[in-house]
Amino acid sequence: MTSPDPAAEGRRRADDLLAALTATDEPAADRLLADLTEVRELVFVGAGLTAIARAEGRALPTAQRAQASTRQTKLGQLRDANRNDLDGLRTWLRRSAEEVLFIRSLHAAIRRG
Repeated sequence: MTSPDPAAEGRRRADDLLAALTATDEPAADRLLADLTEVRELVFVGAGLTAIARAEGRALPTAQRAQASTRQTKLGQLRDANRNDLDGLRTWLRRSAEEVLFIRSLHAAIRRG
């Protein structure tokens, strides 16, 4: 099913995936990923996750920001290597979501001092 605004739908699904993983609801995360049956849908969710990771990564201290940037590059390589493979793209999405959660954990550690 193609949404009238695929970017907004991708961002919503990215937020849903992050919420499921934050709640450690693996079955919900797996269902969300399994429901994405078109490359286009997967790519828009990935774009949403990438935007979140980059925005939140920019607020990290310099060294951690550089490391996050390197991890984003590697995630891009994973995406490119799986360009037409739905399961490979689902793996990319899960790793991208885990990267966002990792960045958030870095922010939490910084706040704790």
